[in-house]
Amino acid sequence: MLSAIVNYHLDHEQDWVAELECGHFQHVRHNPPWQNRPWVISKNGRKEKLGELLECVKCDENAPLDTLTNV
Repeated sequence: MLSAIVNYHLDHEQDWVAELECGHFQHVRHNPPWQNRPWVISKNGRKEKLGELLECVKCDENAPLDTLTNV
């Protein structure tokens, strides 16, 4: 299921996590060559991606919603 990015936060390892409209979280790391997301390293880059749709596997699996305490 596709869900829009509505916000971001840093996890305990200082990696960026997208907060999705559906209530799930998804890491959006820039870790070439495995994950090429240079936009995540700048505030403006992240801001430009607000509203962007990401595939939410957690929705497909009917997973419970995420909270900042269970990440």
